[in-house]
Amino acid sequence: MSIFSTGLNPLKNTKVVPIFLTINSAYAPYAAAAIHSLTQRVNKKRYYRVIILHDGLNLANRVRLRNLVTDNVAIQFKRISNSLYLKAIIKYCSRRKGAGDFFSSAVYYYRFFIPRLFPMYDKCVYIDSDTILRGDIGELFDTDLDGNAMAAMVDPKVDVIPEFRAYVNKAVGVPYQDYCNSGVLVMNMKALRKMKYLTALVDTINKYDADLVAPDQDYMNVILRGKILHLDSKWNMEPAEELPKDAKLVHFNLFNKPWHYKNVPQEKIFWNAARGTGFYGDLKRQQEAFDEDKQKADHTKIEALLQKAVKLSKTDEPIIGFEEKR
Repeated sequence: MSIFSTGLNPLKNTKVVPIFLTINSAYAPYAAAAIHSLTQRVNKKRYYRVIILHDGLNLANRVRLRNLVTDNVAIQFKRISNSLYLKAIIKYCSRRKGAGDFFSSAVYYYRFFIPRLFPMYDKCVYIDSDTILRGDIGELFDTDLDGNAMAAMVDPKVDVIPEFRAYVNKAVGVPYQDYCNSGVLVMNMKALRKMKYLTALVDTINKYDADLVAPDQDYMNVILRGKILHLDSKWNMEPAEELPKDAKLVHFNLFNKPWHYKNVPQEKIFWNAARGTGFYGDLKRQQEAFDEDKQKADHTKIEALLQKAVKLSKTDEPIIGFEEKR
């Protein structure tokens, strides 16, 4: 009987390493590649549980994802059910449908639900579905948070793109040197529950209804300002022609997805991971279907995102703020 069927930890004297992903059906193929890469790098003496938060995965996708289980990596599905929190987020997202809005789906906010929905865990790892593991994610889980609410890597795009740097400094109100990417997180679940992390998100959304460039990430940085430990860049590495030898995780973040474009840096590691899933053919067909018109539309969205950052950075005061309730 598989671990997936029993739901038990067969390695009796080990702690579970919980890893969360948040997806919809469209992102199932990319999540499969991420999970398969994870299973190939784990410590065989540890037990890992991948928990997929979703908005209604169809049966075919759940079956193909379930087939990725191994002797010490289990997979669990959790549908985010309707609630006052979710309704507020969906309502907010419905007003974020303009050009350049990459983050107009409520699925991006599911990571805020994790501490509340999983009280059995005091700590966990979250990864985006467009990541590929090159090292044991258990090592990331072992990060000493030193009392911080979270660990995340400073966002590299903010450092190199002037429009985003100005936006973060002025509109978000967080020094760009401290502004973190939300795609790879080590979460101190006890601390986040204590500060009512999900409630803080919804309260801030309701108070400001802000039109932001990367809202889920912006809210995270504002709410947790001063409480995020900076991860080593090896755990959230942007694809490049040559990666450092110690790179543990590659994040195909925002631009140049290998399932859309050919000749993307480090595409080989993505396709190697995808071959071990039931989605390889789907991904290849998706790449072939991403024609010049779709590429042009993609570039238009990216340009619109930059222009939005420029517009919003012309402000005297930050657009959002947060004061923790005592």
